[in-house]
Amino acid sequence: MPILLLLAAVGFALSPLLAPGFGGFDANQFPIPQINPPVQPAGYAFAIWGLIYVWLIVGAAYGLWRRRDDVDWAAMRVPLFISLAVGITWLPVAQASAVWATILIWIMWAFAVWAVLRAPAGGGADAWLGRVPVALYAGWLTAASCVSLGLMAAGFAGMNQVIAALLALLIALGLAVLIVRQRPDAMGFLGAVIWALIGICVQNWQGGALAVLILAGVGAAGLAVLAAMNARRA
Repeated sequence: MPILLLLAAVGFALSPLLAPGFGGFDANQFPIPQINPPVQPAGYAFAIWGLIYVWLIVGAAYGLWRRRDDVDWAAMRVPLFISLAVGITWLPVAQASAVWATILIWIMWAFAVWAVLRAPAGGGADAWLGRVPVALYAGWLTAASCVSLGLMAAGFAGMNQVIAALLALLIALGLAVLIVRQRPDAMGFLGAVIWALIGICVQNWQGGALAVLILAGVGAAGLAVLAAMNARRA
């Protein structure tokens, strides 16, 4: 499994090559076109994927090299492998179908969270190369899957864009708090969610939805306080 996980991490990092030029869902992929949706973070926020790709590869390589037979690392490998294997297909699917992409990203999220809950405890390499990359990945997926849900609600169900965004943010915040209460040592998880929320604030800063901006800003501040409290207890 360690070698399979490393291959999956590399394949996941290379998956953008399968969908060159992909910059998010096209507005016309929805029956009700989603033009400048308030639920979606500003474009720069998606640069976090570069960090996630690299950190997952480094963590998987270290796990193969130094933690091949470590039972504490073994526990997270199967769910993380499944999440990444599904993730390799996500970009091509997203180009073809927003609905199937939403289904897949929730599957990726579920297995990524499972991996976080089973990630190794402790400090040093167990934290920075075992737990943090998985937590960062799962945190971003927590935000991204809820963004997709908000887009579905507005684009397919006809819900008002602002209401859909607010509901999506509330779900993301609730999931983030629930997960981090189970693993307060999952450094990086809240950081990724906060990064997404700040991106949503930027998206709505000028001419956007004020209610979405306020909820995203308050949510980011609240999660930052929670992260600081968890760090102090560590």
